[in-house]
Amino acid sequence: MTDETTPVEPSQSVEPAETEGELTRLRRALEETKQLLDEKTDRYLRAVAELDNQKKRAQREREEYIRFANESLLRELLPVLDNFDRALGAARAGAEAQGLLEGVELIQRELLKVLEKFGVTPYSALGQPFDPDRHEAVQRVIKPDAPDLTVVEETQRGYLLNGRVLRPAMVVVAVPPDSESA
Repeated sequence: MTDETTPVEPSQSVEPAETEGELTRLRRALEETKQLLDEKTDRYLRAVAELDNQKKRAQREREEYIRFANESLLRELLPVLDNFDRALGAARAGAEAQGLLEGVELIQRELLKVLEKFGVTPYSALGQPFDPDRHEAVQRVIKPDAPDLTVVEETQRGYLLNGRVLRPAMVVVAVPPDSESA
């Protein structure tokens, strides 16, 4: 029987140089495996980030589509508002049409409230500098008392859909008295 406390002698067949060579090879293999793992982890994280970005982009596009999906319908409703404006103007000119005037004003307010619910808001161009993105000039007039290229009359209101121009305002623009093309 052998005593358990007696040290066991290393095998004579294993050389210390061979052990060091094997250890170096194993360390190199471990480093290569770590490098491969780092590359795979990096590729995985990039793929996850790209997928997340794609989801966010799709969500933004979907929200943008929903915000402006009714644009063509709302554009078709705008002439109705224009007719209300004309009818109200005519009714205000005559004193006997007070009941008609109140009824049409009520309808106009109700229609504007519905449009505002869907993001359509009118904007005023009077007194504003001419802006080709928000105004469509239908006439130029000489107005010495108005600043050059200022809107002096609005022939048709402009409307915004969620902050974007749905229809530009049709306007009359002031020009200086020395302008030959007015």
